[in-house]
Amino acid sequence: MPAAILPADRPDSIAAAAAALRAGQLVAFPTETVYGLGADASSDTAVAAIYGAKGRPSHNPLIVHLPDAGAAARYGSFDPRAEQLARAFWPGPLTLVVPRVAGAALSGVVSAGLPTVALRVPSHPVALALLQAAGIPLAAPSANVSGCVSATTAGHVAEALGEKVAVILDGGPAQVGIESTIVGLDGARPRLLRPGGVPREAIERLIGPLDDPAAGIVAAPGMLASHYAPHCPVRLEVTAPRPDEALLAFGPVVPPGAKVTLNLSPRGDLAEAATNLYAHLRSLDRADIAGIAVMPIPAHGLGHAINDRLRRAAAPRDA
Repeated sequence: MPAAILPADRPDSIAAAAAALRAGQLVAFPTETVYGLGADASSDTAVAAIYGAKGRPSHNPLIVHLPDAGAAARYGSFDPRAEQLARAFWPGPLTLVVPRVAGAALSGVVSAGLPTVALRVPSHPVALALLQAAGIPLAAPSANVSGCVSATTAGHVAEALGEKVAVILDGGPAQVGIESTIVGLDGARPRLLRPGGVPREAIERLIGPLDDPAAGIVAAPGMLASHYAPHCPVRLEVTAPRPDEALLAFGPVVPPGAKVTLNLSPRGDLAEAATNLYAHLRSLDRADIAGIAVMPIPAHGLGHAINDRLRRAAAPRDA
């Protein structure tokens, strides 16, 4: 049966979604980053249903969403660095990977066998209302088929996962448009495990330099080599598109020649580009084009996260 798509601004919609979560069902809901596919993070069965619905590899851990930092501290051990980042960026698009509290009432499946847990306090009012109404921690990766383009609208969720989800809360388009930044704080030196909605520079101003993750180790979501990928092949750093390609453009100067063009931000604004990234990739992913050519994106601020997503989208699909 297709999911019930409910308007997220109604209290009865939030109540219905919360009841479905407490019953062990899957609920898709908006966050400020992308739409999440939520389940009771304390239930092995409910968390396993996320992996099954998405076709997600079992070694890829999940982010647990909480309503506030106090709730998060019941599940993860926060050192001074984590406390400082939580004060600065929560609620918001930042995930902290910290040592898991012994005996924490979380399914072991969310951590994929690791001694850590990924925690986030979202800022979207619908996500916070749902967390409060459900009264349980929510495991919630992006609401899409694993490895494919993330969902930034309720329609995207329904198209990919409609019959696998009990309820979809429609809160309109996601505003940030790319996933949260993930910082690993389980060692002596902090690591940037995934660039995202909080720029690296802002984090480093608070806690100092971030190390890059070790190659080949999946310590957090979004670290697989091939990820966020449309069906069509993606070609990066393109200044001259081919006639059989779609062009994902950026900035006021756009080269001619592509079969179809969408511009992430005609004025060259990286925040606007991040918001449009996944929706534009979905729109350009058509059967009548040979591939998607992507213009160069500046590598600073949110550009780090945009380029990360595009590199993974362009990676070999068997990686």
